[in-house]
Amino acid sequence: VQLQASGGGLVQPGGSLRLSCVASTSIFSGNGMAWYRQAPGKQRELVAFVTSEGATNYADSVKGRCTISRDNAKNTGYLQMNSLKPEDTAVYYCRNLYASYGKYYWGQGTLVTVSS
Repeated sequence: VQLQASGGGLVQPGGSLRLSCVASTSIFSGNGMAWYRQAPGKQRELVAFVTSEGATNYADSVKGRCTISRDNAKNTGYLQMNSLKPEDTAVYYCRNLYASYGKYYWGQGTLVTVSS
């Protein structure tokens, strides 16, 4: 299983980005997916997840500003981020939500930089 994250970039405060994560298999449809981020000098943290049933959950720091979704037909997960703040600057990673046959698969990460 390979996950390919994309969509990061440089954006001004208050701007928006949509991150995508394409899986090489249908792992998200039966498992769910999650987005994590890691800022410089900080530990990786969970940003949001969506279960196979479609339930979602968000970190308090992004609640109301981000929306996680997935398109099972495209084996793709998304993270729509609005009203971005400098503190959202980080490398964003996608992952299958629950271990699949004991394994977690990570995308390579996509850098989001929020700066004026």
